[in-house]
Amino acid sequence: MLLTLSTTYRPATDLGFLLHKNPARAQRTELSTGVAHVFYPEATEQRCTAALLLEVDPVGLLGRTTEAFALGQYVNDRPYAASSLLAVALGKVFASARRGISKERPERAAAPLPLEIHLPALSCQGGAAMAERFFGPLGWAVDARPVPLDVPGWGDSRYVDLRLAGTLRLADALNHLYVGLPGAGRREALLGEHRRDRQAAAGRRGLAGRAPGPGPHHHPLPGSPAVAGPGGHRAAGAEAGR
Repeated sequence: MLLTLSTTYRPATDLGFLLHKNPARAQRTELSTGVAHVFYPEATEQRCTAALLLEVDPVGLLGRTTEAFALGQYVNDRPYAASSLLAVALGKVFASARRGISKERPERAAAPLPLEIHLPALSCQGGAAMAERFFGPLGWAVDARPVPLDVPGWGDSRYVDLRLAGTLRLADALNHLYVGLPGAGRREALLGEHRRDRQAAAGRRGLAGRAPGPGPHHHPLPGSPAVAGPGGHRAAGAEAGR
């Protein structure tokens, strides 16, 4: 599964300092579910793109999920569609960036930057409309396109090709993803209560004070609780089905 994050702030290569990942070389991080790779397909002063590629070990997931049918542990989308597994990888690989820490570029870490995020295959129950309802109120321009099923005439799948664009602090953007990826997909048994609580708490820190409060026509996302912000305001985004 793949996630790319780009900026056009000049010099754009400062993105490497903010993510604590050198654009000049590829880096890998071992995870309990596979290997996370970080590399830069593009790194110029005008535009810089960081890619997070997660290689999931399907065998390592056996016995860690509860599926409704016998072969569900072997035939599923978990190694390919962005969901909680990618959120866990992002949380570990970009841990310092999520806290807004940068010794080399502290002023950049504290300032909003023009950012673009691309998730080619996001598992999203509720489709494009749900992606818009979650990310739109957080300050993103959302381009969510349903991915059609392979068989003609069968309609759209529950996956979306998601592109986000906005001017936000990098730490806020990463926390939006950390909370939003598990929340968009189906309930996943791999994330236990303890890990879900940790993700929700991290999301509160990232979302607090930055997402507008619900308007008069606001409706909670289906199957997803709200993350409480300051003053009692609630912003949707914790994992569905808690």
